[in-house]
Amino acid sequence: MLLLRSACPLDCPDACSLEVSVEGQQIVRIEGSRLNPLTEGFICAKVRRFGEHVYGPERLRFPSMRAAKKGEAKFRRVSWGEALAAVADRMRTVRKTRGAEAILPLSYGGSNGLLSQDTADARLFHRLGASRLARTVCAAPSRAAATGLYGRMPGVALHDYAHARLIIVWGTNPSATGIHLLPIIQKAMASGAKLVVVDPRRTPLADRADLHLALRPGTDLPVALSLIRWLFAEGRADLRFLATQATGVEELRRKADPWTFHRAAGIAGIEAAALQTLATLYAETNPAVIRCGWGPERNRNGGSAIAAILALPAVAGKFGVRGGGYTLSNSGAWKLDSLAAAGAAPPTTREINMNLLGEALLGKVEPPVDFLFVYNANPLATLPCQEKVRAGLAREDLFTVVFEQVLTDTARYADVLLPATTFLERTELSRGYGSMVLQETHAVIPPVGEARSNHEVFAELCRRLGLDKPGDPETAAELTDAILRAAPNGSALRADLDRRQLAHPETGYAPVQFVDSFPLTSDRKIHLFPPDLDQEAPGGLYGYQDDPATGEFPLALISPATSKTISSTLGQLRRGQVPLELHPTDAAARGIGDGDAVRVFNSLGEVRCPARCNSGLRPGVVFLPKGIWSHNTLNGATSNALVPDTLTDLGGGACFNDSRVQVERIAERPLTAD
Repeated sequence: MLLLRSACPLDCPDACSLEVSVEGQQIVRIEGSRLNPLTEGFICAKVRRFGEHVYGPERLRFPSMRAAKKGEAKFRRVSWGEALAAVADRMRTVRKTRGAEAILPLSYGGSNGLLSQDTADARLFHRLGASRLARTVCAAPSRAAATGLYGRMPGVALHDYAHARLIIVWGTNPSATGIHLLPIIQKAMASGAKLVVVDPRRTPLADRADLHLALRPGTDLPVALSLIRWLFAEGRADLRFLATQATGVEELRRKADPWTFHRAAGIAGIEAAALQTLATLYAETNPAVIRCGWGPERNRNGGSAIAAILALPAVAGKFGVRGGGYTLSNSGAWKLDSLAAAGAAPPTTREINMNLLGEALLGKVEPPVDFLFVYNANPLATLPCQEKVRAGLAREDLFTVVFEQVLTDTARYADVLLPATTFLERTELSRGYGSMVLQETHAVIPPVGEARSNHEVFAELCRRLGLDKPGDPETAAELTDAILRAAPNGSALRADLDRRQLAHPETGYAPVQFVDSFPLTSDRKIHLFPPDLDQEAPGGLYGYQDDPATGEFPLALISPATSKTISSTLGQLRRGQVPLELHPTDAAARGIGDGDAVRVFNSLGEVRCPARCNSGLRPGVVFLPKGIWSHNTLNGATSNALVPDTLTDLGGGACFNDSRVQVERIAERPLTAD
């Protein structure tokens, strides 16, 4: 048996280093290694069972073409030559008859390394002149806020949370994703650190917290502003630091001024005393760190909410010490750009926001989208307005290519299916966005069936369409070399990868904010009130928009990540029915008991599924997980069928937590729930 090194590129901040046991070119076991110190030899259950994803019955092993009505998932096996010829021929036809903008590539690379997105794929679509995609389904509002305020300054290293005396976990659940933060928080608490959790659910960490603020979804903004107001009003703001290191201080103060604890607490559905407790703790405790997740961005106020949360350590003067400051995404620590390997500049063609895919596919854009190429994504399971997306994918005149590892809900609507390799079957270069490590890994097993890597397939399509040029990097080694050569410290990264099998950014593995890392803004200062963000936000930056609940649809539906999937990846392995969780008070008011079949609905659609009572939810909030598939509900719809395609105030992000619904019982019988 061989023990081979790998690394996990899936959409998680931890970037775990792996040891894969292989026998007879088959994966036997996947475990954590200690190459990345954060991994500490253990990994999540999701990746431990990744072999089931690699070898399971849903795995796509050969190219195929549609042989029945769209959505029926009936395909006939074809050769790679026939499949790629069909794809290239249709691209030529669409480009000639409709123009290249009628071709839309749809991808989202959260679970891919640097070689698998924006390299040969970008080369193909840029040279073709296809429509551009705004990849905004996740992190777009947070990126806009973090870039505007700090230029995406690297944050507190996750292992440095052990030095904090106060840890605020805001809008994230490390028990489900990013699990390596848990033992570090436990270590800090054992040394006397206080823990505050801000989340509408009582998560496992909230159970252990000194203070849990169960906010109404979408109210993070007024809560953060009320804390800022108090810091200024009570003389707890670090005015000396702000005078030298920040701009926009008075504008932020003016925006925060109306938000008393009483007003913010009333909107958030919590006690004003809890805000007073949090504010006092934060002002008086050092080092203090905020772990800001992506939950607060998933609503109409999302960008401003993230901006207000990230402004807190600046106002309170929490930088400059190990374990003090904030962590959002540390991807800004890296000066690595996959487009350096594309060899083609982005065209000036139209841009389509992926959150509006349903609208685009149903003819709301001109020219219409006639060719859809889906890779690194499962839009039917992940994008808003699911029924619009489904109707668009069902169009007989839409030619859809899905390049995927398994038969996803989206893949069922493909005209051409292309089998893709997993990260264990190809070379990859992956960086962490929590843990600050870069890892280069190679295949530990041969491709399953006839699966091919992204860069192979897109390079071949470039050749078939006459879009290739001499010197284009095509192999994994050539792509890696192009990316590293374009980086300011690429030579050092290459040397570290060769010597130690991993590398760290220029700021090091554990930078201290305002000691080792500084704002990457034009003047190296914090911009607390960026004018461009103020212009972009409908109500101005930090302007609160009211809750969209109505008397008809009073319940807030949230769909956070769970320990079962990574977005929708691995969703095929969750076989059973997934319940809607609701507070016992809300269930009793509707005559609903555990296991009853319920209908969750609003004007956009409905989901039918079992019910489960959960006293850990705040009343008025219901929960159906992110990333489930059609087989997990009674009618094949998921929470995204109930999510509007409205956009966040900054960044054009998705408003998943603005879904407002009603729930009713449809059958009083026990149902088996996963």
